[in-house]
Amino acid sequence: MRPSLLPRACVVLLPLCLAVLGCTGNYNVTSGAAPVGSGPTVTGAPTVTPVSAPSSPPSTPAAAPQTSLTIVVSDPAACRAPNGPFSHVYVTITDIQGSPNADATPGDGSFSDLTPGLSASPQQVDLMGQPTGKCFLAALTTNRPVNAGNYQQLRVFLAPDTAASKVSNNACGGLYANCIVRTDNSLYDLILPAASAQGVVIFPGQMANASLTLNASEQPAVDVSFDVCSSILVRPDGSYEFNPQVRAGLVATTGGSISGSVVSSATGQALKGGQVVVALEQKDPATGIDRVLMRTTASADGSFVLCPVPQGTYDLVAVGVDGADISYSAGVETGIQSGQLAGQIPLVPGAAEGTLNGMIATQNAARPPEGVAVAVRADALQQLPNGGPTITVPLLPSQNPYNAASLTAAQSSCPAGWDCSQFAMQLPSTTPNVVACSEQTAQFQQQGAPPGYVAESFAQVAGAGAMPDCQTNRVDVTVSAQGRTLQLNPNQETTAANMTYTACE
Repeated sequence: MRPSLLPRACVVLLPLCLAVLGCTGNYNVTSGAAPVGSGPTVTGAPTVTPVSAPSSPPSTPAAAPQTSLTIVVSDPAACRAPNGPFSHVYVTITDIQGSPNADATPGDGSFSDLTPGLSASPQQVDLMGQPTGKCFLAALTTNRPVNAGNYQQLRVFLAPDTAASKVSNNACGGLYANCIVRTDNSLYDLILPAASAQGVVIFPGQMANASLTLNASEQPAVDVSFDVCSSILVRPDGSYEFNPQVRAGLVATTGGSISGSVVSSATGQALKGGQVVVALEQKDPATGIDRVLMRTTASADGSFVLCPVPQGTYDLVAVGVDGADISYSAGVETGIQSGQLAGQIPLVPGAAEGTLNGMIATQNAARPPEGVAVAVRADALQQLPNGGPTITVPLLPSQNPYNAASLTAAQSSCPAGWDCSQFAMQLPSTTPNVVACSEQTAQFQQQGAPPGYVAESFAQVAGAGAMPDCQTNRVDVTVSAQGRTLQLNPNQETTAANMTYTACE
């Protein structure tokens, strides 16, 4: 007998705020979220002395309209200890530049400096630190005059290790400007690829609502959000390389949020002893597929807060497993907006998870024998029923702390002349529990058929930004040419066809 479902989505809870409405209304966070204008900082963050950064391009003529901009940094890291192997991930940010041209190359005259003064006083930020006022890890600049306009590309510059000795109170010591501290307190260099010297690129596909419009009549705030859980690559020698997955979006000055709780549909209570990840997703305008913008873990009582959430409409996807290794269906709430309350998201207990595995192989145009430094990632996509969106199913950090990202390395199982990386994604073997946020009286609905998945991969040169850099730049794999999806059964493995790339520069 199927467990009973909770009566409705978007249940009105009582968080610490003045006015709360469900999915059909907005609310303003008035407790715990510090105004951006107050200049949030990282508690105990190291101070930094001037470090050289890439010179900013020539400034736009003084007659250009100006706006008063604040830029903050966030990362609701789902893989923060004890859910993952790292206690701290320190990065030193030296500059952020923006261009109205998505195709602009480094040094192009269209770039404007969006963090004036930062290159003279960079900030070292712990991407796994505790955010100030729930939302922000640091403010890189506060109410600074910059050029107004519609920005289609951002470049984030990080300090190289050669500047480490100039960073006073450097949490990474005197040798590194960026580093990782594991849960056993061991410290490792976080290696920046050579391509990062040109800045970590944020393209429209990595911007909330596909662009950043800074109006002269406003005081906009831009959040630069790192997904550190998907950015750390393990090299064959055991060292760590940083392939930053970064997104950006306009946020409310009070740090607009989406909050709620995740429960078992059978008990109405939080999942005991396990893990729950909640991902915030938005449709990619180029592919129509929901991409993960940020994710967080639910607390022991099932509650979660995603913050800061840029203005816009999103889908929430929650997955979980309890302490008895019981797998639950994904819970999906579609059409929720920044500043709304998600209510309770019920996950239906089911059988054990299934495993979707396979191989991603890359080959450089010059056919080197091994060691091509290409970052690869595998995702699992799922088409929701009744014409719903195609979602990306998030992974639990305890199962894969790197979200299936790895650095390719020659292995005995690789095809001759190729580098390859194996992936294995543990996924729900029961169908999602879905509701539309706008339908306030609707119940979550679960389909009876086994869930079908599509394996997808990306390949890019580490440090080159989010733009893929191999042929083909994205691969979808199904069981057959007719488009039949991959079915997962409990405690069984399903193997996807090999995903291969060439011309990785």
